Amino acid sequence: MADTPASVEDYLAGQPEAARAVLEQIRATIRRVVPDSGEKISYAMPAATLDGRAFVSFAGWKAHVSLYPIPDGDPELDRAVAPYVSGRGTVKFPLGEPIPYDLIAQIVLRLAGRARER
Repeated sequence: MADTPASVEDYLAGQPEAARAVLEQIRATIRRVVPDSGEKISYAMPAATLDGRAFVSFAGWKAHVSLYPIPDGDPELDRAVAPYVSGRGTVKFPLGEPIPYDLIAQIVLRLAGRARER
């Protein structure tokens, strides 16, 4: 997408169907586990917010979707995300493979907890 989308809906509308369906489920997962979160576009991608500050972002790509950042400090969570780590602070979930929404929920809860501590 060349232009920054004005809203999360605009971002999702610009995604290919395969990525859009997964991104919508990620969005629903975030809303389910952090019901008081808001959302906005940050760095040209959807971000969930608490008190107006982004705490997790997600994006669609041609062959995968990504979630940013990766929380650290929990050895069990570190092991669970290890197969999906793609660079510093990024987890990448290939389209066409099962998406671990329970793991995404754990990541989101951890990040929301840290955001509330600020």
